[in-house]
Amino acid sequence: MITQRIKVRPGSFKDDILIDEKNNWTVRIRAKPIEGEANKYLIKYLSKQFNINKSGVTIEKGGNNQYKTLVINIDSKELEKILIQYKK
Repeated sequence: MITQRIKVRPGSFKDDILIDEKNNWTVRIRAKPIEGEANKYLIKYLSKQFNINKSGVTIEKGGNNQYKTLVINIDSKELEKILIQYKK
């Protein structure tokens, strides 16, 4: 299980995860930030990318903010293998 702070960009043209050299995550999602829809979509999108159940991704802090702290129920080594494709 890992905890990760991310920046979410709702209303984007496409869904994507960007990770810079300092391991800062920006997650772009197509969903609009209306009535919690972006948060639901974010959880669905990340769970699909990490191949885990939706219950394995929770928003710990920042429910109404673009900066969020997530708890992801995945082994750190497994996550690193998946994220290699998103790093610049």
